[in-house]
Amino acid sequence: MRPTTWLVTAVLCCLASACRPDPEAAQDAARPTPSTTGFAYAEAGIADLQAAMARGETSSHALVQAYLARIIELDRNGPRLNAIISLNPRARADAAALDAERAAGRVRGPLHGIPVLLKDNIDATPMATTAGSLALAELRPAHDAFLVARLREAGAVVLGKANLSEWANFRSSRSLSGWSSIGGQTRNPYSLDRSPCGSSSGTAVAVAANMTAVGIGTETDGSILCPAAVNGVVGLKPTVGLVSRNGIVPIAPSQDTAGPMARSVEDAAILLAAIAGRDPADPATADNSVLASFDYAQQLRGASLRGVRIGLLRDRLSISPEAATATERAVAAMRDAGAVVVDARIPTQDQWRDDEREVLLSEFKPALEQYLRQRQAPVQSLRALIDYNRTHASQVMPLFGQDLFEQADARTGLASPDYISARTRARRLAGPEGIDAALEAQQLDVLVAPTTGLAWRVDPAQGDCFPGSGYGAAAVAGYPALTVPMGHSDGLPLGLTFIGPAWSEARLLRIGHAYEQLTRARHPPGFAAGSPQSVAPGNTR
Repeated sequence: MRPTTWLVTAVLCCLASACRPDPEAAQDAARPTPSTTGFAYAEAGIADLQAAMARGETSSHALVQAYLARIIELDRNGPRLNAIISLNPRARADAAALDAERAAGRVRGPLHGIPVLLKDNIDATPMATTAGSLALAELRPAHDAFLVARLREAGAVVLGKANLSEWANFRSSRSLSGWSSIGGQTRNPYSLDRSPCGSSSGTAVAVAANMTAVGIGTETDGSILCPAAVNGVVGLKPTVGLVSRNGIVPIAPSQDTAGPMARSVEDAAILLAAIAGRDPADPATADNSVLASFDYAQQLRGASLRGVRIGLLRDRLSISPEAATATERAVAAMRDAGAVVVDARIPTQDQWRDDEREVLLSEFKPALEQYLRQRQAPVQSLRALIDYNRTHASQVMPLFGQDLFEQADARTGLASPDYISARTRARRLAGPEGIDAALEAQQLDVLVAPTTGLAWRVDPAQGDCFPGSGYGAAAVAGYPALTVPMGHSDGLPLGLTFIGPAWSEARLLRIGHAYEQLTRARHPPGFAAGSPQSVAPGNTR
């Protein structure tokens, strides 16, 4: 999560030091890097892998073996991307069982035998769920998260758990994206000294570097979209309630969701269809009964931009000059393809910031403590976590503190009139009076904006140098947003975000797919060397 509430602090940090040019960058970029062409399944999509398995050219077991070897090459050795916290000890056996099913004539669907990586705040047996924290190193939930059960029913193989910003970037207002006390610092595969953003850092990096076929991230405000954009992959934050949160370490139920991360919009659509579903344990999914069984990938066929009405959120171009230039190119390409692109604005832009902060701080403690108690975690209260972190400060807090934990612990609960008013006001300002109003004003199909700026340099002393975003309204409203690669600047990826009203995932995916096929902007990372400052390593692997 990268909350917009603390944007000013991040920008001041950026101006102070973290974004200054590095005089050694040119020299570092010339150093040898790992091969990006020697991997047999490089850039392979789900359809490619299914076709190869159908022809008998490979198997699920062979895919798992290949991705595990790739993890050893790039994550444990070579550039040491630090994207993976743990591997599923049953992955090979699960893959072999699915191969036996295929041999017997049973193929469950497009995910049959496909390796999937999960962010390590999602329950998946027999692995621990750590949220990146040493305090949960031994937490091994007895059951899969609802979305994981859906993936396994669809035939996916859980490959392992990905590193993340500890506690999904909700421990400190000056945290370091992609760093956790268990996993250490995840590194951006396009330039190793750059941030992978967060909090779904490891998932994005692993997908970008071809260490998995696809992955699952989670988002409260930007945790899927930002890392997807700066690591050159597709990320979808669904409407809150399309995907069950049951079995996921929470921040705030008003905004939390899980979503797909992939190298193509088609793969994201396939993954979304598998994980969407109505779950009695998550009341927010009660309204998704029709959409839960929707074939999102089928809707991509024949996708076109002709006649699509697109609203450009021009005020978001101020995120960075590079993002502005790339967005203007994207707009020109869409116009050439027949889209109608007009300038648009969200009339309530950023008016929800203080209310969002109050919602997240108020909801965090009760939601987290319920999760911990239900799983008989080693620590079962926010106060116990705060005390644990203080006791183990040299390991857990060598870089930043826990001011957000302490502020959340001081909140009075969900019955507070201040919280109730903030929740209602934030959703209204971002949704009906924000995104919906912008769409309706000019009869638009979708809004677009740069997802964020270029990945900033990792700076343990100053924390994140977050340049801003184009997705904040969707996060607060609980509406869907899709980021698609739109180009590069100085070798670093940039993403374009498509925003729509609630339950408009099919529309966003269709428009995003048409744009992706038009521009083909993604290219794989080159693992350029950089000059990362010393960052505390993780404590376990």
